Amino acid sequence: MTGKKILFVSSELVPYLPENEVSLMSYESPRMVNSKGGQIRIFMPRYGNINERRHQLHEVIRLSGMNLVINDMDMPLIIKVASIPRERIQVYFIDNEEYFKRKGTFKDKEGNLFPDNDERAIFFAKGVVETVKKLNWAPDIIHVHGWMSSLLPLYLREYYADEPIFADSKIVTSVYQKGYEGSLNKEMLGKIAFDGIAEDKAQALSDPDYNNLLKVAVDYSDAIILASEGVSPELAEHISKAGKPTLPYVSFQETEEAYTNFYNTEVLK
Repeated sequence: MTGKKILFVSSELVPYLPENEVSLMSYESPRMVNSKGGQIRIFMPRYGNINERRHQLHEVIRLSGMNLVINDMDMPLIIKVASIPRERIQVYFIDNEEYFKRKGTFKDKEGNLFPDNDERAIFFAKGVVETVKKLNWAPDIIHVHGWMSSLLPLYLREYYADEPIFADSKIVTSVYQKGYEGSLNKEMLGKIAFDGIAEDKAQALSDPDYNNLLKVAVDYSDAIILASEGVSPELAEHISKAGKPTLPYVSFQETEEAYTNFYNTEVLK
């Protein structure tokens, strides 16, 4: 992996959020690339339950200050950074007071999904791309983890299709069992269409449940990693029919070798 540039985009990441399958692999996969001489960037949302003082987040003024249009509303983009000290890995946080200041990650204190999770996902996808453009950093691979990140493949291939910095980037999506119950806002497809993405490009999102959101991510990715042992049969069938390079589930102890080989032989070939 020496010299290869890999952009990791994740919904969750330890040590900033509690450990689970998504947050742990979102930490381990960039750590592995970093240890093998690859260049990495990691992006995640700056949820309100992340302790900025403890983790020493600070705003990067030169990257902040842009407004992103979400469903005809101007939303200010704030970029913060922090470092994972023992790995010397820098993490970029996509922030906006309207979308991410609240204390929950995906749900309110009653356990209900936030009604604007669809807009948060759109804002996150656009925020990542616009920030990477400002960094002028062309990734060889873009590796997506977690459902809040799952609109990135669609936006890269459609909304940002003519962006030269991503012309040669390969998109890898890790598919996890961990998702959400129910559906996101039923207006989600219309909000994506507002950005000029034809509705037939993401028709599955007319019902934005977890499986349909991941199906769209799979459709616009170049390769897939089955990151959970128990991916739903519906998603597994969709992945199989997509006919894209797919890494079957491997145990945590096997991931370093398996991911490295997959990147080198299937994604970067």
